[in-house]
Amino acid sequence: MSDKAPVWPQPRLNDGLQGQEAAEATLLRAATSGRLPHAWLLTGPRGVGKATLAYRFARYLLAEPTQEVGLFGDSPETLHVSPEDPVFRRVAAGGHSDLLTLERQADEKGKMRSVIPVDDVRRLLSFARMTAGEGGWRVAIVDSIDEMNRNAANALLKILEEPPPRSLLLLVSHAPGALLPTIRSRCCQLALAPLGEDLVAELLQSHEPGLSGEEALALARLSEGSIGRALSLARHGGLALYGDMIALLGTLPALDVKALHALAERWGQAKDPAAFETGMALLIWWLGRLVRAGSMGTEVQEVVSGEAALTGRLLAGQPLAQWLGLWEKISRLFARTEAANLDRKQVVLTAFLSLESGAS
Repeated sequence: MSDKAPVWPQPRLNDGLQGQEAAEATLLRAATSGRLPHAWLLTGPRGVGKATLAYRFARYLLAEPTQEVGLFGDSPETLHVSPEDPVFRRVAAGGHSDLLTLERQADEKGKMRSVIPVDDVRRLLSFARMTAGEGGWRVAIVDSIDEMNRNAANALLKILEEPPPRSLLLLVSHAPGALLPTIRSRCCQLALAPLGEDLVAELLQSHEPGLSGEEALALARLSEGSIGRALSLARHGGLALYGDMIALLGTLPALDVKALHALAERWGQAKDPAAFETGMALLIWWLGRLVRAGSMGTEVQEVVSGEAALTGRLLAGQPLAQWLGLWEKISRLFARTEAANLDRKQVVLTAFLSLESGAS
């Protein structure tokens, strides 16, 4: 699900990182060892802190460009740089000459591009070959490398194959398995784990104090360890959308027609496009969880009461392959909605009627 406005501090502005102490310690050891690999691939689910860690590491290197183990008799314990530090402020403002960030940008019509094009990577190649303006490191952050087109990815290989001295690439990836094998093999990979439910709930309440403890825990479960996703769900009424969806699914294999059209009307209304994106993403997530439970022979952890019984009943009624096929079909339908300018209400109806047909 996408957000027009951020619900979590932008990574370049965020001075906090919780739940990823092991990953931070790995980067700190590499930095202070004097043998820092020239390229890191930071992997893991969306919203667990990959880009935040990349900026945290970049600030550390730019603030302490010559630091090594034992220098002056002590070693740092974290990558933290104070928000009051000039380096932090310049990175936050996008004004540090030794840091380059590649992200998707808007095109000449103001519409967000779907990819990072090859011309942007060529800027990165030129940047990396320049001498550091402040005598330390040249750092580039790509957030995310998954969004590079094939030509851009091939161009990136040039710098990975022949890295300039004192240059560092930090590549954020949500789906490393889809990257070119030659890119993965030339990077030091560091996987960030999903955050614990209790930590997500705690962070969620610190940013959304109006949530009850029970609501925060339910959203944490829906987010599967991603604070970014949890905040997005909280902002867009994800818990209510999910409850309505489960209530409707509970009427399978013969859906309540009146309830179906009411839900499709709410999700498909033009004045609240986030409801459609959030609701459809939750439906696809629920289907994926049903398939995982069926393949592993486990019971789902309930977000709302009655989910486990519903999942068990549906899995008993139809073979697992049927549900996997429905997950693939509805995922493709959702992915095509914007590109094909499909009517959103009709997409919702089609998705649920496909489930009704498959469950019968």
